[in-house]
Amino acid sequence: MTAAAEVRATAKRRRGIRRALVFLALGLCGLVFVYPFVWLISASFKPRGEVFDNRLIPQTFTFDNYVNAWQEAPLALWLWNTLLVTALAAITVTLTSAMVAWGFAYYRFRGRGALFALVLASMMLPGAVTMIPTFLIWNALGQVGTLTPLWAGNLFGSAFYVFLLRQFFLGLPRDLPDAARVDGASHWRVFWNIALPLAKPALAIVLVFEVQAVWTDLMRSLIYLRDSDTFTIPRGLKSLVDAYGFGGEWHWEIIVTASVIATVPMIILFFLAQRRIMDGIAATGLKG
Repeated sequence: MTAAAEVRATAKRRRGIRRALVFLALGLCGLVFVYPFVWLISASFKPRGEVFDNRLIPQTFTFDNYVNAWQEAPLALWLWNTLLVTALAAITVTLTSAMVAWGFAYYRFRGRGALFALVLASMMLPGAVTMIPTFLIWNALGQVGTLTPLWAGNLFGSAFYVFLLRQFFLGLPRDLPDAARVDGASHWRVFWNIALPLAKPALAIVLVFEVQAVWTDLMRSLIYLRDSDTFTIPRGLKSLVDAYGFGGEWHWEIIVTASVIATVPMIILFFLAQRRIMDGIAATGLKG
């Protein structure tokens, strides 16, 4: 009995040591990832001459940077434009991708596999390949210089989100939609009242992914936006860098402060949706 107890105690100590080492490694990795954001917040409270002193605790603490940032740039308008574009893009791409994904997951028709493979193949096209044709289309429609090109393309869905949602829909039992069809429900009613409510975890992760992608999208805003009144946050930050950074007067305290203001909403979104992100990632892999 003594020998068995000693073996168990030794095994328990080893497990404890392994767990401590894992937690230590994860903690160090977490510090590496969080350090740039902590530095950014710290720099936003420093005067101009101390921005790059690498102190995490400011030697001279000031709120003037936030006041000056709101005065120097129309941050409220840029935030509103970004919020509007993000909401429209996320909602439209989620709904349209869900409709396409439900069609591939539930309905049986000839050529379904080949058509789905074609949808997946579209993900292999680099964005640079379609950039010029897409610009020519929006220019012909007279939408260059407006916010429309930043979100309206999502009306046609996303191949990646179609794949993600299809994986989730394949894991749902067919008995529920089949029973609804027998009871006389239309195809749209089956999708809207049965498929979508059951797909909330997957829909949540698609929404979060798209919100993050659109909120930080600089390329399309550089291509399509001309007037500062239509700038989104990424495009506005680029204009601040041009004005106060390279080639300007090097007012880096304004730039880092505006960057903090632009980043905070995404940090809040992640903490609010963290559980749904984890649940959605796990749920979409239920069935291949």
